[in-house]
Amino acid sequence: MAAPMLCLPPLLRCRPQFPAMRGPGRGQAWRSSTGVVMQGQSQAAGGEEADSEVSARKKMFTEVQAEGLEQAQKTVLISYPTGISKRSILQYLSRHGNINSHFFYEGHGPHAMVEFSERESIYSLQDVAQIACCSSVPGIPLKSRLFTLTPRQSLSQALDETSVHNYQHPTIPVEDLVQKLCCADSISNQMYSLLNEYQLTEENIKLRFLACSLIQDIARAYFPECVVKPFGSSVNSFGKLGCDLDMFLDLDEIGRSSTPKKTGAFQVEYHIKRMPSLRTATQKILSVIGDCIANFSPGCTHVQKILDARCPLMRFFHQPTGFQCDLTANNRVALRSSELLYVYGNLDSRVRALVFTIRCWARTHGITSSTSGPWITNFSLTMMILFFLQNRKPPILPTLAELKNLADAEDEHVIRGHDCTFVSNPNKINQTENTETVDVLLNEFFEYFGNFDFSSKSINIREGKEHNKPEPSPLYIQNPFEQARNISANVNQNQLDRFVALTRECAWLLQQVDQDHGRDNKQPWGLAALLLPLIKITKKSVGTRSLASSRIKVLLNSLRANSTNKKGERAFSSWSLK
Repeated sequence: MAAPMLCLPPLLRCRPQFPAMRGPGRGQAWRSSTGVVMQGQSQAAGGEEADSEVSARKKMFTEVQAEGLEQAQKTVLISYPTGISKRSILQYLSRHGNINSHFFYEGHGPHAMVEFSERESIYSLQDVAQIACCSSVPGIPLKSRLFTLTPRQSLSQALDETSVHNYQHPTIPVEDLVQKLCCADSISNQMYSLLNEYQLTEENIKLRFLACSLIQDIARAYFPECVVKPFGSSVNSFGKLGCDLDMFLDLDEIGRSSTPKKTGAFQVEYHIKRMPSLRTATQKILSVIGDCIANFSPGCTHVQKILDARCPLMRFFHQPTGFQCDLTANNRVALRSSELLYVYGNLDSRVRALVFTIRCWARTHGITSSTSGPWITNFSLTMMILFFLQNRKPPILPTLAELKNLADAEDEHVIRGHDCTFVSNPNKINQTENTETVDVLLNEFFEYFGNFDFSSKSINIREGKEHNKPEPSPLYIQNPFEQARNISANVNQNQLDRFVALTRECAWLLQQVDQDHGRDNKQPWGLAALLLPLIKITKKSVGTRSLASSRIKVLLNSLRANSTNKKGERAFSSWSLK
């Protein structure tokens, strides 16, 4: 007897909202599905053209989420043998409906992400798909949107003159990035070039929404009206190629209706199972969904249940898309934090360029790390950058309190007693009158935190002001929503000292730069020099600077010799480390 077929629930029918988009090559400006203008190194140092484009179209975070999820639900993921032509794959799939967009890439084998114009095309493809029969390796019969195409004729007959071009978007190694930055004609353009290399591509963002949609199909076997949304770096406008995919299992829409229904003389409610706490309910839900993912979802491996964490989650690797995924539920504060960062990232083109640059610099020098420990996190570092921009004269970014004052009734959010209210529409926020260029802001950032009183002051983007620290942690950054929390409580004194030392070193180095570098100059300079191992600071030798290599010695000597600001040069001893 054949095994019964498992069929995931049909996709809910929604009105499509997301227009098809085309992404350009490197060095061009284009809008991604995050609604953010992507910067290329061809843009002006001040980013004035980019700002005009940003102000021309600013989508709300909720619109971006809805559009991305709608696109994803019309999308399939196809794996195929190496050597199959792009033309033959698209010709075959077009028999099932019109194709809006497609993207070929090399992941765990060759894959094609194909978006149809209508969801009925997916049903048509599912109707002709079969469960692979293999008596030696039994499997779980499951209908999903992951397919494998295998040619019926010999492989040579399936080939034609057009071979599949597999696009890959790996993160550029720092060594290669340094060489590329050397060719830029200004530090500002170096920063925009770095942004262009590291930011998520349009295709990568679509792939992230698709991964969420595929997990949503699994979750809807238990919760037919649930939604799985991306949050964090994938959608907050600060995501870097290769970053993890954070997923939010949203159960709040279950049983809700946009229009009130008349039920007559009685109120009708579902009979549900009660739990002792919301945390317990979350743990139970994630445990069951995790079992489904581990046992039934094709391509999901290394499933871990991390249910005792402060925020319970399921961690797994999604092989077809190549993403390391974290699935959480009832984590609405984090979703609101993603929206806040999205708003800030859309207000001014300089914000993203500065954040990407400083994050890259911090990772290069071990200030941040991909593993947990005493390091400053990317989120903490981003809060520091936003705080710095709030304190420019005039401010480049508004405080969270100012964003709250602009909020209307639809923007009001109180989550578990935490005030998460701020204006969601970036178009309601006035543009800054500050005209500082990104290279000036980079230098000023290093100066600002090289002299910041971390011993007694805390960082608070809600008010944009320094406050006395409420506890003796080396670094205190107030959570913008859960205001009693210090998001940098993990950072120890040694790591903070390293951060301060490096900011002072880099501020000094940027002051030595001769801005008149031609594009033929291959010597690391400006931002490229900051991404090299400039100094080695150890706990025993705080206050000393030892150069990491003879190449850096030559670089510093060259910079000193070519400095155009001899009179204003700060004495090296005045920057001695504490």
